[in-house]
Amino acid sequence: MDKSGTIIVIEDDPDDQHVLEEAFNELGYLNKRIYFLDGLSALDYLYTTQDPPFLIISDINLPMLNGLELRRKVQTDAELSLKCIPYIYFTTAINKQIVIDAYSTSAQGFFVKPSGFEEIKETIKLMVDYWKRCAAPNNF
Repeated sequence: MDKSGTIIVIEDDPDDQHVLEEAFNELGYLNKRIYFLDGLSALDYLYTTQDPPFLIISDINLPMLNGLELRRKVQTDAELSLKCIPYIYFTTAINKQIVIDAYSTSAQGFFVKPSGFEEIKETIKLMVDYWKRCAAPNNF
């Protein structure tokens, strides 16, 4: 995990992408952000990028490869798992089974998207600040 690395956001709603980018901008994070509309594009990027990722923030309901399937692939791929990229779900999809399924993939967080901009911004700040303070095996 490179704390100055790229924040990967996988969100299939362009309006939500815009709101998230506004929140990141207002919070003043300098990390580059890359947005993907589906899990398969994000996975292709993870396999090919030379940029060190910092976080993955993923919706659950995604076309082509949903957030749960993507997390399983990242978790079980030897090359990707060594990058120690925190995987956080940020979704409107919420029920007991989805939360159980998310944590069965060893997710590092599950957050429900609030409806208001200020709450979204507070949640993003909580996620990013937490991981900026955490130690990871590849930080040494």
